[in-house]
Amino acid sequence: MGTDTNAIRLLILEDSQNNAEHLVSILRNAGHATRAHRISSLEDLQESLQQTWDLCLAIPETSFMSATQACTLIGQARDLPFILLLEEESTEARREALNQGMQDAVPVSAESLLTLVVKRELTNLTARRQQRIAEQALREAEKRCQLLLDSSVDAIAYVHDGMHIYANQAYLQLFGYDDPDDLAAEPMVGLIAAKDQSAFKDFLRHYIDRGECNEMRCSGVDIEGRELPLLLTFSPATYDGEPCTQVVIRVETASAEFEEKLKVMTSQDLVTGLYNRNYFQEQLESISEHAVRLGRPSTLAYLSIDGFNSLQADIGIGGADLVLTDLAQILKESFPAETLMARFGDDACSILIEGQEPESQAEQLEQLRQRIESNLFEANGRTVQITVSVGVAAISETSPKPAEAIDRAHRLADQLSQAGGNAIKLFNPLDELAHQANRGDLIALIQHTLETNAFRLLFQPIISLRGDNAEQYEVFLRLLNREGEEVPAGDFLPAAQEAGLAGTIDRWMIERAIKLLANHRNKGADTHLLLNLTGASLQDPELVPWISGLLKAARLPADAIGFQFNDADANTYMKQAKILTEAMAALHCKISLRHFGCALNPYAALKHLHVDAVKIDGSFSRDLSSPEAVETLKDMISALHSQGKLTIVPFVDSAAMIPTLWQAGANYIQGHYLQAPSDSMNYDFSAE
Repeated sequence: MGTDTNAIRLLILEDSQNNAEHLVSILRNAGHATRAHRISSLEDLQESLQQTWDLCLAIPETSFMSATQACTLIGQARDLPFILLLEEESTEARREALNQGMQDAVPVSAESLLTLVVKRELTNLTARRQQRIAEQALREAEKRCQLLLDSSVDAIAYVHDGMHIYANQAYLQLFGYDDPDDLAAEPMVGLIAAKDQSAFKDFLRHYIDRGECNEMRCSGVDIEGRELPLLLTFSPATYDGEPCTQVVIRVETASAEFEEKLKVMTSQDLVTGLYNRNYFQEQLESISEHAVRLGRPSTLAYLSIDGFNSLQADIGIGGADLVLTDLAQILKESFPAETLMARFGDDACSILIEGQEPESQAEQLEQLRQRIESNLFEANGRTVQITVSVGVAAISETSPKPAEAIDRAHRLADQLSQAGGNAIKLFNPLDELAHQANRGDLIALIQHTLETNAFRLLFQPIISLRGDNAEQYEVFLRLLNREGEEVPAGDFLPAAQEAGLAGTIDRWMIERAIKLLANHRNKGADTHLLLNLTGASLQDPELVPWISGLLKAARLPADAIGFQFNDADANTYMKQAKILTEAMAALHCKISLRHFGCALNPYAALKHLHVDAVKIDGSFSRDLSSPEAVETLKDMISALHSQGKLTIVPFVDSAAMIPTLWQAGANYIQGHYLQAPSDSMNYDFSAE
């Protein structure tokens, strides 16, 4: 994929328009959306270079300039990969092209080779651009860091081979020095009391090997010889580009014990007693440093409880918490006390096994899986059995990024859970290559579908159980692959979000739905649509004014369109969601939350958001065979009604469900029993 999330911006040096179009066709067939411009003159090239481009393809000679001249001119103005197109394979021509600063020379007939070279150069260009951005960000961060160091109230020094290379003002004041030069090139051990100097030297030499144990207590000595009780915190750092050690010093006070207790409280999950997600992720950063500096790998396991939403609906949030507490106890009993474990999500725990590769831990993790499967959990007087899906990834010298390891392990656990669960899978780099290739193909398909307006919109009726005869449909977006088969939304939406295309897809759907609705209402129908939007739209401050303009242009009343967001997205982007839903309410568009009921505190979001309706998660309606499940659903609907929210119950797949849902108080229902999503708005609402 090009460096631009939408398309490769391509310059072509070629006299023939047909040949230029053929080059564009080659790239598009390889999955690259392209925005191309054929250079027609020297002036045209000079003017074009005022804009940003990603690639230049050129034949050796045109009627107005040579490729060599173009490459020289481009090289003076832009970092732009330049690929020469040859009539036939020539080692000499390729060598000469490389000498002149071109990136490669490829026979124009070798189309598959050309696409590979293009992909390589675009990847390299992206890396160079990211490096320049990172270097600039680093320079700015270093400036800010220096300002923070100079003004910090904490005593901070940088030490190399035991010698001071920097000390801030607070550090100087702590030990009674006036001039930084008095400490320059002085050994730090000289500021430590004689009785602690040996322990200090040993700690400074080996603190990186101690893992999380990067703190020591000792006595310091100021310039007057007075002893100070100190807590020293060590961490690897760089200063002026050189590796060194950062030392932060705090004078021990009576409040130190209280602060330590507070630190423990803020790092724990109150339900399970494990660490919380934030603390776990913070600790992964130091593990990443060990992997890079010492070449010491670690194992990250992500445990996801299979069918947790159904379990929670069955035994309630309190019962689910009891199960999680017992699960945490099993984890603590299965690993050494120093093992870092956390509650990572509502239904997931994470385990970090330091200094061990995943392959060596597979047997132990399998024993854990079996123990969980066979354990009888007690919750609210009931016996519950659960299974887990476990994804395992490494944090190593070649894969040091903690976020990447978490994502890999999480993705594997999700794959296992969707396939039936109760299994373990270790990350395989070959699987990742296949995943990246598939993701790249999927993103190219999404881009092509956007360009050709080839997404499908399907409409499913939402039926009132309370005598409201309004015609209302929920709109679903469908992506078809090149074989005409539907790509599951669970596959293409994450890919779109990763590529920055989710907001573009949302806007395409809104524009298309408004156009179709306007045509439908012109036939005399009073139809309303409910559109599902991604988290990207929650963060788009220009979305509501844009929608307002579309509605006015289509001469549609604003209440003809409603918008529905995922409950999880709304909680993640709460501030933005609050602003957006208030703006939509001012426009008189209706707002709904979907997948409601799966968060730990599902009602919290309703206190902050302007929401008209709530679509209850399907896990609460898929199985209504037990009185407990019906009572749970009834209680939820009652609680929502008390807050003035209309309720929608999905997945109504049989007539037998309808009396139960009516008695439970549901306002609206939808599902395949009424009608599956259809290409047209053709449901007969009067029949209800």
